[in-house]
Amino acid sequence: MKQILFGLILLATVVAQAQQTKVMVMEIKSEIDPRTNRYVELALNNARKIEADIVIIEMDTYGGVLTDAKEIVDKIMQYKKPVWVFINSDAASAGALISIACDSIYMSPGASIGAATVVTGTGEKAPDKYQSYMRSIMRSTAEEKGRNPRIAEGMVDESIAIDSITVEGQIITFSTSEAIKNGFCEAKVESIEEILKRNKIKNYDLVKFELQASDRVIAFFLNPFISGILILIIIGGIYFELQTPGVGFPIFAAGVALILYLVPYYLNGLAENWEIIALFAGLALIGVEIFVLPGFGIAGIAGISLTVISLILIMINNDAFDFKFVPANDLLYAVAATFGGMLGGIILLFAGGARFSNSKFFKRIALTDTQEREQGFTVSASAISLKGRQGTAHTVLRPGGKVMIDGQLYDAFTRGEFLEKGDTIEVLDDETTSLRVKKV
Repeated sequence: MKQILFGLILLATVVAQAQQTKVMVMEIKSEIDPRTNRYVELALNNARKIEADIVIIEMDTYGGVLTDAKEIVDKIMQYKKPVWVFINSDAASAGALISIACDSIYMSPGASIGAATVVTGTGEKAPDKYQSYMRSIMRSTAEEKGRNPRIAEGMVDESIAIDSITVEGQIITFSTSEAIKNGFCEAKVESIEEILKRNKIKNYDLVKFELQASDRVIAFFLNPFISGILILIIIGGIYFELQTPGVGFPIFAAGVALILYLVPYYLNGLAENWEIIALFAGLALIGVEIFVLPGFGIAGIAGISLTVISLILIMINNDAFDFKFVPANDLLYAVAATFGGMLGGIILLFAGGARFSNSKFFKRIALTDTQEREQGFTVSASAISLKGRQGTAHTVLRPGGKVMIDGQLYDAFTRGEFLEKGDTIEVLDDETTSLRVKKV
């Protein structure tokens, strides 16, 4: 009897779970940009993974980048299950476009939707070609979701006049009650739970999407201040490795910093392939200037310029040098972080270089002792000094060859002059494996 009762309870539990509606909640509460774009992509992928029946977006944004908003709209439209939006304050500009792309719109008391005129990074109205593009997106999205396309266009273009809604010269921005009246909102609600109650969904599992630890780390490294520190480590690491070749730790630190700098911006769609290529090309030109070409010339200047420009461009959402929609603050932060990191690197090189080379840690990882000949260290051809000794040219020196000193043959070279076999020679220097000699 107990086994039968247990079986019935288990069966009832399984049936209840099968009928339970899985609801996933995600948030858009910041500027619409590549980071938001990636967040939405990760959230919708998670919704597919957990087989969510409904996705609800809790929104409060003043808008952002048009291109990223369009990509978010495409992702929402391609999602096969219902996507609802809860405007918990504002859905302006790009936020309005994303809201219109959802299957149902709910708004809190005092919320608003609209004001979708495209503006530049400085806040000025963008040229008409951008307004026309935004109008077409708003119109087609509203049509697809069964909303008035003319009103959607009126949220972009102030020249559109609609009876009892707006007059020419005013952009449409709806309050909650106005949005309900004109079909751009299903109902006024206080919470997500109230949305579910209105739709008669009682047995549900509410899951809030959270970024994984790796994604939170990536978001942390997108901070311009952190980017400036990474640039400092990159410059300092390369410099110290050049000063003490073979140590390995400085160049390892520089490599790790470069990865931490590039990967977050690349994953969030800020760093384009050509910008990364330009960065490595700039570093390569600097390397050529240091190791191949004498002095400091075109390669060095071009390398530094290319490196600085690419570091700045990687941090901002420009469209092939088009900064029209890049917020002025973003550009300022990118420039400040790049030059701040480079300036900090230079200060570190001059102020910290000497201290580092004298530190106990440096002495443990690098050879700092001078290896004197008197202590038995030499790379010369003889254990004793031959400087000043005389001998004869055993072969022709043009300018290298062999000489005979006290019955012993040595490799030798002149300062450029040619010597004939049998000429008397004098040793000028014996610090290398070949003697430097001259004719007496």
